[in-house]
Amino acid sequence: MVTLFVAFLVSLLVALVLTWRVRERALAWGWLDAANSSRKVHVRPVPRLGGIGIVGGFFAPLCALFLVDSGVGDQFVSQTSLIVGLFVGGAIIAGLGFYDDLKGAGAKLKFSVQFAVALGLYALGFRIEVLANPFGAELTLGLLSLPLTVLWVVGVINALNLIDGLDGLAGGVAFFGVGTHFLLALMRGDVLLCLLMVSLAGAILGFLVFNFNPASIFMGDTGSMFLGFVLAAVSIKTSSKSGTAVALLVPVMALGLPIMDTLLAMVRRSLLGRPMFSADKEHIHHRLMSRLFLSHRTTVLVLYALCTLFMVTALALNFANSMQSALLLSGVGVVIMVLMRKLGYLDMLRHMDVVQQTRQRNLELRSLVRSVTSAVRSAGSFQEVWNAVRPLSQGLSLSALELRLRRPHEDANAGVVFESQHPRAGAASALEVRLDVKEEDVVFGALRLVWRDGRAAIDRDEELALEVVADAVAERVGQLVALEAAEPQRIIALRR
Repeated sequence: MVTLFVAFLVSLLVALVLTWRVRERALAWGWLDAANSSRKVHVRPVPRLGGIGIVGGFFAPLCALFLVDSGVGDQFVSQTSLIVGLFVGGAIIAGLGFYDDLKGAGAKLKFSVQFAVALGLYALGFRIEVLANPFGAELTLGLLSLPLTVLWVVGVINALNLIDGLDGLAGGVAFFGVGTHFLLALMRGDVLLCLLMVSLAGAILGFLVFNFNPASIFMGDTGSMFLGFVLAAVSIKTSSKSGTAVALLVPVMALGLPIMDTLLAMVRRSLLGRPMFSADKEHIHHRLMSRLFLSHRTTVLVLYALCTLFMVTALALNFANSMQSALLLSGVGVVIMVLMRKLGYLDMLRHMDVVQQTRQRNLELRSLVRSVTSAVRSAGSFQEVWNAVRPLSQGLSLSALELRLRRPHEDANAGVVFESQHPRAGAASALEVRLDVKEEDVVFGALRLVWRDGRAAIDRDEELALEVVADAVAERVGQLVALEAAEPQRIIALRR
């Protein structure tokens, strides 16, 4: 127990110091998460990369075991596959998250690396080989072991990433998952898993000191994906060593909140015709705030309470027989259904005709956005960027569309203005939406859209689609400006 306490203390202190240092450097170097999107909950720029503190805090006491002579250290050093899986896999996932926080990584790159790491874990012996059945005999997976293991690892990594939407939420959710696995390992006398969990618990708490509302730093993808990776790997070890009839259900329940939120997002986006990997503001934490009018901090505390329910259920399942397991799962199912009803997730089932109309409109919107962004990325001048954007006017039934573009060194009133007018019948009052065309802190102009069809607010799906278009325009204009600086004779200046 002394070793476990020391490991916890070391990870806590290292995470505290690293997170503080990263926050100071991020402020000095401008590595901030700007509140420039409708998807953001925070209203001011906040430093990111706090996940570095979590990663460093987790690995610090484990690395110390290579230098200190102890019984636990000897056991840890002898577990070659465990060390390679956690250190190499964890470093790769943390590196991917770090790159995404700084430069931005597309879905293809993220999933390619995550699937590669998951396959590596499988090769090292991290395998889900038996699917437990609380109502009958367990099922041996055989050839299905590989795809299920890979999907589990990738799924948990992204589940923690998706739920990282409020101050202290992802870290708190991960802490409850860690607590569940620690108690299960302690009951079985598994010292190594206890060591891993106290190290991760200390790292999370050290980070949460700076991340709980109001947060002074975010973990970013560096932290959320790393937490998901470690919890996914440890969950496999927990389920494989469990002797209960619900072995796999225990880690699933321990991570119940992020898994439930991810599944709801997949179903919701599929039914409504939204891109599967697009961001939205319909996650559980968003709906608690918008539908139940809870504050930021209260929402997090409510979700902590829900995590506590999942944690207690997971621990109870570890000791329950088939009948008791069925009753526990039924009780949790009732709680989930009541929550889904309160948050409006079941409304879609009662209005399938509206859902189908929304789906058709979103599919058309996605097609429009794909064609516009593709044309924008191949534009060779400001004029061609405007030509690429103009189809938005007809596709969104706009009364007016305006694109203002300028070079970073130019005055706000300088540059070029493109505009198209399409008078439309309808209400006399107009709805006007303006999106900045900017890349990081560099402003290249603005996109202005006007409707006169009687709407009082912009449709949420249209808003997200326009943000994608504005990002594509900013990226291409930035490239054209850079090309102009390198080869000014190839660029024709435009003024209007």
